[in-house]
Amino acid sequence: MKNHTPKKSIDTIILAAGQGIRMKSNVAKVLHQLGDKCLLQHVIDAALPLTESISVVVGHNSESVKNAINNNDINWVFQKNQLGTGHAVKQAIPNITDSSICLILYGDVPLIQTSTLNTLIKNAETTGFSILTVIQKDPSGYGRIIRNSRQAIQSIIEHKDASPKELAIDEINTGIMAIRGLLLKKYLNELKPNNSQGELYLTDIAEKAVKDNVNIASFVCENSSEVMGINNKNNLAEAERVYQQKLAQGFMTNGLTIKDPNRFDCRGNLIFGCDCIIDVNVIFEGDNQLGNNVVIASNCIIKNAKIGDHADIKQNSIIENSTIGSHTSIGPFARIRPETRVGDHAKIGNFVEVKKSSIGNNSNVSHLSYIGDSSVGKDVNIGAGVITCNYDGVNKHQTVIDDGVFVGSNSQLIAPVTIGKNATIGAGSTITQDVPSEKLTLSRNKQVTITKWKRPQKKKSSTS
Repeated sequence: MKNHTPKKSIDTIILAAGQGIRMKSNVAKVLHQLGDKCLLQHVIDAALPLTESISVVVGHNSESVKNAINNNDINWVFQKNQLGTGHAVKQAIPNITDSSICLILYGDVPLIQTSTLNTLIKNAETTGFSILTVIQKDPSGYGRIIRNSRQAIQSIIEHKDASPKELAIDEINTGIMAIRGLLLKKYLNELKPNNSQGELYLTDIAEKAVKDNVNIASFVCENSSEVMGINNKNNLAEAERVYQQKLAQGFMTNGLTIKDPNRFDCRGNLIFGCDCIIDVNVIFEGDNQLGNNVVIASNCIIKNAKIGDHADIKQNSIIENSTIGSHTSIGPFARIRPETRVGDHAKIGNFVEVKKSSIGNNSNVSHLSYIGDSSVGKDVNIGAGVITCNYDGVNKHQTVIDDGVFVGSNSQLIAPVTIGKNATIGAGSTITQDVPSEKLTLSRNKQVTITKWKRPQKKKSSTS
């Protein structure tokens, strides 16, 4: 028999209207980046698996905030004047049903986990009201949780309004709570600006609930970084490292070797095979996929790349929007630009740049070359200093290099041009026409020696 129990109704309010003056930035605070996403997007993603609806309260730079979030199901609520957290929540009340559990979150608390919120919600479903707290070694600046002798929550006192005895309390309010919609509406309507700031404090609803004999369930968050608020660039950097270390720990648990998790950054998604090794200061951006036994040396940037088995990415290389074959070596100091495909058992050496080109299996571009808008076959060897001159100042043109070609050092291939199969280009040549297969082609001026020439010498100074 099918279970027809209706899905529990969870409505979420995310407060994101603050200006963030301490960030010293023209960018809205909740739009600063953590990993590959803005702060607000992290909070939305944490809530999405649990909630029926999400309302985001915006104020400063509201249009830029709305434009940054690609979700048509968000209810955007504008708070014209910032008159406290209670006032902010009131703006979203039309989107909250009486019977739902309302989850209240903050757009500048990006590390909160879905599992933590799920526990908070379950507590609220039992008692009607649940608050997330944390034990803080240095609670300065935070609201304190006031409990009675039976350890039941009695109220929340803001730091500015706390007595010396209350300031000694190390259990703080995170601001994150879950409360039945009907209760929330009732207590919001009873709020008064009875504090030093003259604002409507959301925290005041706790004391009102206690007076109504509502048992406030408390859930102490074990990981304080989850509830860390971002108020300045120092906080942002600290949160970034926490976020990256958590990613690194997950990757290592699943078999990825990371030489130093403190010097690892993944700003996107990373899929990897068996026995991959990542050295220090490697940055992954976008969507990346590594095969088995891939080694990426230090100081590399890998963006939207697919890298095959046993590939060796040497130091200080950049790979972007490209595919690298198996048993292929890249770098050091190589740049693989978008729309490039490098085959198997190939080599792209030091100070080589490849752009929008295909490099065939077993082909080598070993050093100091530029290959752009080119189709390079298999078993090709391109010498040092070779460039494909693909741009005429208006249009880009293609260079085609067939299988087995040998291009001597310091040659220029003026596109559009085709180099035939197994052709050889003599070093120092400028190739402007198609080259036949199996032939040696070169273009050089005749070498001349001037026997009567003498090297100029500096005249001796008369004062010396």
